[in-house]
Amino acid sequence: MSKNLCIIPARGGSKRIPRKNIKDFMGKPIIAYAIEAALESKLFDEVMISTDDEEIAEIGRKYGAAVPFMRSKEAADDFATTVDVLLEVMEDYKKLGKDFENMCCIYPTAAFVTKVKLLEAFEKLIEENLDAVFPVLPFSYPIQRSLKIENNKLHFFYPEFENSRSQDLEKAYHDAGQFYFIQTEHFKRDKSIFTESTGAIIIDELEAQDIDNETDWKIAEIKYELLQNS
Repeated sequence: MSKNLCIIPARGGSKRIPRKNIKDFMGKPIIAYAIEAALESKLFDEVMISTDDEEIAEIGRKYGAAVPFMRSKEAADDFATTVDVLLEVMEDYKKLGKDFENMCCIYPTAAFVTKVKLLEAFEKLIEENLDAVFPVLPFSYPIQRSLKIENNKLHFFYPEFENSRSQDLEKAYHDAGQFYFIQTEHFKRDKSIFTESTGAIIIDELEAQDIDNETDWKIAEIKYELLQNS
């Protein structure tokens, strides 16, 4: 059994940002950053791209990733989840006679992923015998004081915290949307990335950016440039 597999799921369809997964980001296709971080970490027996798109496959190979098989139509539609894709990849590798102890799913637009973060997450996964580990970052404002609009009027989601001081409220975090390091045995059993034995590495707000539209893309480039210059 091989030890670690890196899977970069990159389908061809993207409605909000056309060709998002291979769009130029600071001088090269954005997917290249995920591939390079994975290869530089030297953690993986194989770094592969799961895609239904020949152009993405070609660019992936150019930057050093493997594309041993193409993704099925079922796993490439708008309703397929990351879990669906990972399960299909595991099954396709099994047909090739390959199995892996751990896998790491890195999203193709995760330009902020580094070998240092991957190594930190893997170390935590193994040393603490966790099912999964992924990066999180703190919400910039206490979620206990979040607001909603009902009938054109503002209301607290949690009125009991209306007069609480921010520093007295428990810190809340959210998924950075970059990568997941997972023990494959538990993943196949639970068919879920998040279990009761999931850990996290905490990153800074400057080290992550969700990219859903062109404004997000510009913010990501600004953040990336700031990080490179710091």
